[in-house]
Amino acid sequence: MEVVPEVKELLQTNTSLILKAPPGAGKSTILPLMLMEETWLKGKKILMLEPRRLAAKSIASRMAELLEEPVGQRVGYRIRFEQKVSQHTQIEVLTEGILTRMLQSDNALEGVGLVIFDEFHERSLNADLALALCRESQQILREDLRVLIMSATLDMSKLSSLLHAPVVESQGKMYPVNVQYTGESDPYLLPEMTAKTVKEALQKNEGDILVFLPGQGEIKKCEGLLKHTLPKDIAILPLYGQLPMRQQHAAIFPHKEGKRKVVLATSIAETSLTIEGIKVVIDTGYGRYSQFDPNTGLSRLTTERISKDAAEQRKGRAGRLSEGTCYRMWTAATHERLSEHRMPEIEQADLADLVLDMAQWGIEDPQDLTWLTPPPNGSMAQAQELLHQLEAMEDGVITEHGKNMHQLPCHPRVAHMLLEAEDMDLLPLATDLAAILEERDFLGKEAGINVNLRIEALRRYRKEKGQGKKLGYIEKIAANYRKLFNIDAENGLFDEYETGLLLAFAYPERIACSRPGNNAQFQLANGRIAAAGHRDELAHESWLAVAHLDARDGLGKIFLASPLNPKDLAPMVKEVKVITWDTEDGGLIATKDLRIGNIILKSTPLNEIDEEERILAICDALKKEGEQLLPFDKEVEAWQARVLSLRIWRPAEKWPDVSTPTLLRTCQKWLSPYLKDIRKPQDLKKLPLMDILEHSLEWEQQNRLSEVAPERIEVPSGSKIKIQYQANGSQPILAVRLQEVFGMTSTPHVNDGKVALLMHLLSPGFKPVQVTSDLHSFWENTYHEVKKELKRRYPKHSWPEDPWSAEAVRGVKRKKIE
Repeated sequence: MEVVPEVKELLQTNTSLILKAPPGAGKSTILPLMLMEETWLKGKKILMLEPRRLAAKSIASRMAELLEEPVGQRVGYRIRFEQKVSQHTQIEVLTEGILTRMLQSDNALEGVGLVIFDEFHERSLNADLALALCRESQQILREDLRVLIMSATLDMSKLSSLLHAPVVESQGKMYPVNVQYTGESDPYLLPEMTAKTVKEALQKNEGDILVFLPGQGEIKKCEGLLKHTLPKDIAILPLYGQLPMRQQHAAIFPHKEGKRKVVLATSIAETSLTIEGIKVVIDTGYGRYSQFDPNTGLSRLTTERISKDAAEQRKGRAGRLSEGTCYRMWTAATHERLSEHRMPEIEQADLADLVLDMAQWGIEDPQDLTWLTPPPNGSMAQAQELLHQLEAMEDGVITEHGKNMHQLPCHPRVAHMLLEAEDMDLLPLATDLAAILEERDFLGKEAGINVNLRIEALRRYRKEKGQGKKLGYIEKIAANYRKLFNIDAENGLFDEYETGLLLAFAYPERIACSRPGNNAQFQLANGRIAAAGHRDELAHESWLAVAHLDARDGLGKIFLASPLNPKDLAPMVKEVKVITWDTEDGGLIATKDLRIGNIILKSTPLNEIDEEERILAICDALKKEGEQLLPFDKEVEAWQARVLSLRIWRPAEKWPDVSTPTLLRTCQKWLSPYLKDIRKPQDLKKLPLMDILEHSLEWEQQNRLSEVAPERIEVPSGSKIKIQYQANGSQPILAVRLQEVFGMTSTPHVNDGKVALLMHLLSPGFKPVQVTSDLHSFWENTYHEVKKELKRRYPKHSWPEDPWSAEAVRGVKRKKIE
């Protein structure tokens, strides 16, 4: 790399540095080796983070090969459940979650001198959190810790400003890539259209071909189409994360028999993996992304257009060895409409892991960390609620149980389930279940929703020492969990209700009760309704524990579940006093319920309601539908606009946010004293909302409001005209008839003379004839032109030659009687 000397020099004096380098520049393999002996390291290690396991192992292998050593000597790696390091290791290549755990056990990273974030443009959740924690460590514990962020495509200015870090840019060794747009493709026919493009590319180009498809399903379909039509001397090789390592290596390295390769890959091939021999890239333009919905607590995979930076990254794969070609299966016009950068995972992910990590670190408020993209409030709140349900947190602080959960290398749900299973002597079953939950369903939807069929298949595989890549991989995960707890595998019979109870520990909000009269439909503890297939063997169960279901609105679909014994749910039943507001049925409804979440087992009406609880219930209703329940009339809206304008114009005076969403969200604070006699919706409509809001201001602000943002202004005619303020702080409007401002020489102002009114000068018929912020200029330059037209249309009204000194009138000026 031509920038190595510059990188070395800057790292001598800077603790943070950003390197922008194209694919193939050597940033992932050459640069770490060149930094290994720098004096500022003082014998400490280099940690390099990779977004994916395959990339971590491949890069470590490549660096070890360059040193002519086996992996695990000076260069090693750590990934989930696997590591190759030794006392001699100076560079460790890690997946991102591993670094977070290392920081948790050693906040200062004592034995580490440099942390490298590779492929940071992928903006993974773990990378964002690890960077935030590294910055925290730098600022408090380790001033000498270096951080190097590397990317091929990233908004460097924003990152540089956040980290106060210089930027080095490498041109690399990229060869020119000829981009060809093939026209729009149909997402539903993607495998077929891709196969057609592959055949065309094979005929017109030399070298191996790398094809980007959204996911495993499209890869398998396209693979099947190509194998039936391409000659035998073309090797069709899939590449995605769930493949066994042997098959992944077959896609990455040159073919053993020298065959030409067509590699069908997911976005896994965008990263620092170098796939040998690639001269042509075919990009379908789609990726598959997990999107988390905090309202349902569920994630779902969506197929979406990639961003421009991802397209650039994919194109670069064709120019690593020589001049190449990139087929883009969309139009140039569509390309211009693509978003510049991919959406950070933190904006669309389940944040339970992140919140537990922060709680373990001792951070309650995410604002205490340095984020390139702060975590969304809704997802944070949902994650905190879940962790309280799982007993990992109490009053916002991590519990001892939460600390034990954090030690396990899995999602908090699965960790909670495993620890509960340990107490109940159900660990062998729980470790099998954990491995099955974490991976793609190997039996498929045709087998039905019963997760116990999967456990039986896994145990049969072990018992019979069976063959099969999918089950082999799941057994490897289960074995790693057994190793963590030092237990042996069990291959015998098991109780399906015990599986259900374990799932209820992991997914307490998805405990489900059958709905009477609705065949195969279930009410979930989180309030949702979901259905199994009518012919499914679990369709007629009274209770289910649901593991996987979709996040669609309305009736959800269950994919994986187990029967539940209702007797096992006794500890989860809670007596809850429920006071709700029902607008349609006419007000407050109070009951004492036995519940599991939103599943009501028994409900008894309550006649006596505590005053505080009643007001809280009304406020909860107002937060949801208060805009319809409270009398937000034009007078209130005008008052809100005045206060909001002053909030923008005079920030030092700290005027409150009185926008409707904020007022509803904080209604308990300002409205509670007026809710004592409220019983039904009509009572709310009778509230003097204008007076209440005025009195919510401090006394000094009430007086100040009339001074600096008066409701009306008197014009020369004697009329007091209402000023129309704007909630966004833009110029207030004074709509007034032209005759009423004769004699007014300049534009009136508000806000202590700092804001001019925007005058809408009206005809006698109240039609706008001129909009101006400069009344003096209007009289001088425009009035006489306007006068000609208006005098013809309104002959009875006054149209003086000299508007400066003319008498202002409200209507038609009466003629004097001689």
